[in-house]
Amino acid sequence: MTAAAQTDANSEHTVLRYLATAIEDGRKTARDARAYAKDAGFAAVVALGCVGTMLLAPDGRTGFDALAWVLGLAGSAALVARHRFPRAVLVITAAAMVAYQLRGYPDGSPVLPMLVAVYRSIRGGHRAFFAVTALVSLAVSLGSLPLLPLGDEALRAALEKRFLTFGWVVACAMGAAMRIQHEAMLAQAEERAAENAQRSADEERLRIARELHDTLTHSISVIKVQAGVAVHLSKKRGEEPPPALLAIQEASGDAARELRSTLHVLRNADGGAEGVGLERLPELVERARGSGVPATVAVAGERPALPAEVDRAAYRIVQESLTNVARHAGPAAAVGVHVSYAPDKVVVQVDDDGAADPGAPPQPGIGLTGMRERVAALGGELHAAPRPEGGFRVRAELPLRQTGGPAGAAT
Repeated sequence: MTAAAQTDANSEHTVLRYLATAIEDGRKTARDARAYAKDAGFAAVVALGCVGTMLLAPDGRTGFDALAWVLGLAGSAALVARHRFPRAVLVITAAAMVAYQLRGYPDGSPVLPMLVAVYRSIRGGHRAFFAVTALVSLAVSLGSLPLLPLGDEALRAALEKRFLTFGWVVACAMGAAMRIQHEAMLAQAEERAAENAQRSADEERLRIARELHDTLTHSISVIKVQAGVAVHLSKKRGEEPPPALLAIQEASGDAARELRSTLHVLRNADGGAEGVGLERLPELVERARGSGVPATVAVAGERPALPAEVDRAAYRIVQESLTNVARHAGPAAAVGVHVSYAPDKVVVQVDDDGAADPGAPPQPGIGLTGMRERVAALGGELHAAPRPEGGFRVRAELPLRQTGGPAGAAT
């Protein structure tokens, strides 16, 4: 890439980054505006309820005046900020309710905003703050009763009304606390279920590791030992060991190492297969040649720092493709491996000139299914199909900057 092209690419990336940031800021502003509108609408509904209770309320000790309407609606107006400042809203609604009572206005109006503020405060985890606010409000409200010029009957009625008011407040607080406790119990139950599922998965993983160790490890070790003995006997007789025998010896050794790495991954959930990546591509191609498959490799671009999962997936795709060539392409088939590195992706392509029929799509086996699963898990794209000019092609594009995204196309 020329310097001018690189500069243009960098400029384009900068513009796209700024555009993405602006779009995200716009979305956040829209979400905030919708939240404000929702809170304001709820506060307006509560205010209408307060107006209704004031208009329908029986006569109190003091008739309605401008202050009555201010105190009656102050709590409703404060509910606009109930999510952002729940404690401040609780104080405002409590003060409005107590002041409304001290003035002797008809009871009822400020209670509804107070109940909403109590619920929001409890939901926000401010239980101690609510308890202090409620006790102070109750003390002020009841302590003012002896100072009022009321007869015994009127004093008793006022006392009953104020206890009833704070009874509603306490009931609302208890309901909110019970709901929070119920949600906490559900969250704990879900957490226990997730832990049980993880424990079951760990047990199954260990069982698979034991099965692999008891079956494949022994068989591969026998193959490796027998191949080594055959190579040794050939050299002892002064003969050059056949290339296929050397390939079997090398492949069995690699299989044993990779199996041990796989068993390590299965036994340790946070582990990863080590030593498997595109840096071992020359060894893989050389082993294919030793097994009788004419193979070449070509690399384009400068290799970037590859994520481990991408590096491992690319290697496994090439490995499986070469294995399929040896099994299905025919004895005279040649294969070319192409690896292309780009800043945002790595592309691996394996072409052979074997006997694949362009008119007969391949039947997906374990190998192709495994390729698709690896590529899909990384958010890439996979193409595996016969070539129009004959032979078979496997092409995988693996992104470097965003892994684990949505499954890419697999054809």
